[in-house]
Amino acid sequence: MNFFKKTHLKFVDAFKYAIIISSTLILITIVSLVIKGGLNYGIDFSGGALVQVKFANKIQVERLRSALAQNGITGAEIQEFSDTNEFIIRLKKNVSEIQLTGQQFKDVFVKEFAGNEFVVERNEYVGPSIGERLKGKAIKAIAGAFLGIVVYVAIRFRKGIWGFAGVLALMHDVFITIGLFSILNKEINLTIVAALLTLAGYSINDTIVVYDRIRDNMKLYFKKPLKEIFDMSINDTLSRTIMTSLCTELVLIAIYFLGGTVIHDFALTLLFGIIIGTYSSVFIASPIVYMQLTRKTATSAKK
Repeated sequence: MNFFKKTHLKFVDAFKYAIIISSTLILITIVSLVIKGGLNYGIDFSGGALVQVKFANKIQVERLRSALAQNGITGAEIQEFSDTNEFIIRLKKNVSEIQLTGQQFKDVFVKEFAGNEFVVERNEYVGPSIGERLKGKAIKAIAGAFLGIVVYVAIRFRKGIWGFAGVLALMHDVFITIGLFSILNKEINLTIVAALLTLAGYSINDTIVVYDRIRDNMKLYFKKPLKEIFDMSINDTLSRTIMTSLCTELVLIAIYFLGGTVIHDFALTLLFGIIIGTYSSVFIASPIVYMQLTRKTATSAKK
């Protein structure tokens, strides 16, 4: 079923506008990273302790912070979830100097908030050396995924430019999505790395669908101008691209609002990333291939 019928949009010509949009988003990301001194790494990468607790009765954030400080737990970052009496307590410091366990937090809650029942819903502890190793493995995982995609697409389409353009679009998607987290000052942790890898898989799948149609149309309509073939191919897949992305976004919206705090940022990553990924498949990856093929054709003609 085609949602759009007989569209004749000039996607290749729109590449110059896409460059302006993408350059602006990348610049905003760079400025945000510079101003904030880099990414806000979670305890997965920086080391520390995290406790998520839900109280039966209302507690003020400052009262909770004071209670922790009075019991030797200072410098805690406390995130409150409105109207739920639920808090996430993060302590980012060299935990080799202070070993914090879930029981220690429970002891403070029992002592300082007697009569106010609570449930510890999440308890994490990561040492600084483990955090550094996890950060290195996360970088290797992303780099390995990108390299694998380049090789796969290059083999499938028998030309390296297809793989290069696809991964360039992926890097564009991931970097801009990271920029969103930088602007919102959200943590980068293993869950977000998993979301970014999921985004990479989704985005390259969307790109390959467009690539396949371009390749097929290049064989069928080899007498037509290359630009016309590219525009026609993207228009042919436009209905599928939009409907697939829209259905995925509807599911992610449900997860974002109903899935709970644990996967909240995972859903946010994909909600934003899929929009960027769909945009890059159409306006970034395909036009880059067109420009390279056109340049090679022009070079061959001169010879």
